[in-house]
Amino acid sequence: MGRFFEELAKKLAERWLALLALPGALFLVVAVIGGWQGHRAALDGRRLRQGAQDLSATLSRLPAGIQVGLLVGALLGAVGVGLVVQAFAGVTRLVWLGSWPEPLLRWRVQARRRRWLGLVGQRRSVSGEDPDRQDKIDRLAGKANRIALAEPGRPTWMGDRVHAVEKVALARFGLDLTFGWPRLWLVLPDTVRAEITAAEASFAAAVATGTWSLPYLALAIVWWPAAVVGVAFGITGWSRARAAIGDLGALSEAAVDLHGRTLALALGVADQEETGVLTAEQGRKITSIVRKGR
Repeated sequence: MGRFFEELAKKLAERWLALLALPGALFLVVAVIGGWQGHRAALDGRRLRQGAQDLSATLSRLPAGIQVGLLVGALLGAVGVGLVVQAFAGVTRLVWLGSWPEPLLRWRVQARRRRWLGLVGQRRSVSGEDPDRQDKIDRLAGKANRIALAEPGRPTWMGDRVHAVEKVALARFGLDLTFGWPRLWLVLPDTVRAEITAAEASFAAAVATGTWSLPYLALAIVWWPAAVVGVAFGITGWSRARAAIGDLGALSEAAVDLHGRTLALALGVADQEETGVLTAEQGRKITSIVRKGR
C-alpha cells in the first residue's frame, strides 16, 4: 500500500504542476513583463533587458531568507491564478456546450435549425434522374453534417454533437440517454469506458487551455501583446475541444450501437438468443424502466 500511495502522490503532484503551477507561473512572468513594458514600449527589447538586469541585481542583494520567501510567494501566486482560471473553466464549458441565456439561445438554435433543415430539404429534393445525383446528395449532406448530425437543438456545434447522440438514440432505438446512460455505462466493457474517459479528459484539458485566454485578454488592457497570447490560447483550446467532443460523440454513439443489447439483457427486456442491435421496442421498454415514471 505504501508503494501505491507513493505513486498516487507522484501522479497528483505532476497533475497539480501541469494544471496550476506552470501555467500560473507563465502568466505571472508575462504579467510582470507587461506591467514593466506597458503599451508604449510593448516590444522594446532594450527596455526589457534592462529591467531584467535591474530585477536580477535587486534580488541578488536580498538575504537568502527573503529570496526563499519571494519564491514561495511567487509559487503560491501562480497556484492562486491557476485555481481562479480552473474555476472559470466551468463557465467556458457551459458556453461551448451551449448553455446560453434563453433569448440568445432560442435565436441561435432557430438560425442553425433553419440552415440545417434547408440543406436537408435540398438533399431530399435532388431528382432521381439527375446524373450527378449522388455527388449532390453527398455535398448537401456534408454541409448539413458540418452544422449538426441531427436536427439542431443547441446553439453551438459542440453542444449539438452531444445533443445528436441523445436525439439519434431516442429516434432510432427509443432509448432516453438522459436516464439510460448511467445504466449503460455500468455494463460497458472496461476498454470502451477507457476510450470514452480518455475523450472526456481530452475535452476537459482543451477547456482548461481555452480558459487561459481570459487572464491574458484581461492583461491586454495594460500590455497589448498579451491579447495575441490570449487569442492563441483560445483558438488552440477551442479547436482541440471540437476534436475531443467529436471523438466523444462518436464513441458514445458507437457504445449505444454495440452494447445497447447488453443493457437490455441486464434489465431483462431481451433474450440471450437474440443478436444484433437494440430494437426500438426494447429501447422503449428500457426507457420506461429507467425513467420510473419521471
